[in-house]
Amino acid sequence: MTEERHDRGSVPAAGYALDVLELLARRGEPLPAATIARELGLPRSSTYHLLRVLRDRGYVSHLEGERRYGLGVAAYELGSAYGRQAPLQRMARATLNRLVDTTGHNAHLAVLHGRDVLYVIEQRAPKGPVLVSDVGVRLPATLTATGLAMLAALPAGQVRALFPHADALVQRDGHGPTSTTQLRSLLQSVRARGYAVEDGQITGGLQSVAVAVLDHSDHPRAAVAVTFRVELVAEAEVGRLVSAVRHAADDLSTRLHGQVRPARRP
Repeated sequence: MTEERHDRGSVPAAGYALDVLELLARRGEPLPAATIARELGLPRSSTYHLLRVLRDRGYVSHLEGERRYGLGVAAYELGSAYGRQAPLQRMARATLNRLVDTTGHNAHLAVLHGRDVLYVIEQRAPKGPVLVSDVGVRLPATLTATGLAMLAALPAGQVRALFPHADALVQRDGHGPTSTTQLRSLLQSVRARGYAVEDGQITGGLQSVAVAVLDHSDHPRAAVAVTFRVELVAEAEVGRLVSAVRHAADDLSTRLHGQVRPARRP
């Protein structure tokens, strides 16, 4: 163990920060800074600096009364995000392939990551447009169909926590809600329709429709969407695309949780 620590002496601070998180995860209980420094073979000053940075970012919590440090909410969210994405990525690829075959348009799967959406799968149709929403890309949730679909499925209190004031909202080229009142109205429209729409807010000339993938408690685990060039799809054809997206989202919900979900309203 000592030899391994010496070998990593030139590793940047990020490596030591991960050492701290791994130690707290292994021990399963909050630890004093002195114990962390001793077990990792780090100077106390460096340990306190790492803990301060991790605490400020939410990955470590400081229990002042006990003078100990434990894992923070951000560490939990990171682990939860992997748990959400890993099975979804495995299960969703075939579903999205079928969605592309059915609609002839690009399809993608995204998960909610704070105030953003994170795209985890993109399946491009033959001759489909190149999209900004490639795998690994994050975009403001309030500007995307996938983000709006998931936000509309969240409890109102959680939406308020994510967007407590107008400064938390992002505009892009004049698009997007500018107040929490506008956001609430937008999400109410999404709930009433049963699907979300994004029309040129990310890329001009492209439109997306999205439906949330819900778990057994109706919490949004992800969202499925198709994106298409507006000039190639007649308005009457959009309903067929929405039905295909809704079917894909329901299929994922059913497969992910091993249960039959009630059909969504048309």
